[in-house]
Amino acid sequence: MNHPLLIETDTLQSRLGAPGLVVIDVRGRAAYEFGGHIPGAVHSTWHEYSDPNAVPKGLLNPDLAQIERRLGALGVGNETEVVIYSNPFDNWGDEGRMFWMLEYLGHKNVRILDGGWVKWTAEKRPFEHGPASPAVATFNAQPVKTLTISKDDLKMIVRAPHDQTVVLDARSLEEYLGKEISGIPRPGHIPSAIHVAWNGFLNKDATIKDLDVIKEMLEDKGIQSDQELICYCTGGVRSAWLYFILKLAGYQKIRNYPGSWWEWSRDFACPVEKDFRGLQKILGLDQAARPS
Repeated sequence: MNHPLLIETDTLQSRLGAPGLVVIDVRGRAAYEFGGHIPGAVHSTWHEYSDPNAVPKGLLNPDLAQIERRLGALGVGNETEVVIYSNPFDNWGDEGRMFWMLEYLGHKNVRILDGGWVKWTAEKRPFEHGPASPAVATFNAQPVKTLTISKDDLKMIVRAPHDQTVVLDARSLEEYLGKEISGIPRPGHIPSAIHVAWNGFLNKDATIKDLDVIKEMLEDKGIQSDQELICYCTGGVRSAWLYFILKLAGYQKIRNYPGSWWEWSRDFACPVEKDFRGLQKILGLDQAARPS
């Protein structure tokens, strides 16, 4: 797909080693070091930027100086061109999380590799093993606060009429309806939230579906271009991928809730809705409960 927020595999290969370009591999460390990675790519995951003192894992580290140093050590400066990739079929939308975080921190030149590692290897493009040694850069964070939302602000929104603000749940349908998840105090979803599964936007080759298809999928959910959209999941990772998809599709007013369900479900003052009948139906339990 030709889009300013995406880069194709052939274009990236032709630009490897170019001054001012940093490629970030957001897969697991073992996959990066031992399974091979794009030549020159550095490794970093969203966990490295989380608040070390918070129970909800998705909250960003409030010490921006630590984040700046970590990004600088990867070679990321404010003017650096950044390309992010992963294995789109073997993660939780991690490349979207890195994209959203960099945009939130004020970086203005970030793209995602369409098809990621899946397409790169299918096309037998070059790779290497072991860690990279980037030149250290200086990154100065300039947070764009309109790209995120806090628990308390979201709580105020859902407690009042909010026709022009739509909450989007990027988790699985089972989680949305109320499936019990280990480590999560309360199952269910934020009241009024629309379910938009994060993993429904890829083709079989791991590339992103055509924008017309994506827009139709979103419009079928009643999502309109003039609305403010707030995305959440469990820890702000899948929802950040949805944030990226919405940006691709041309939506302008989008926020990611990094605390997401890890944080929301722990605050019993936050309202929760469940649909156990719907959950039983999709799990086939309603049929099992009926007498033969």
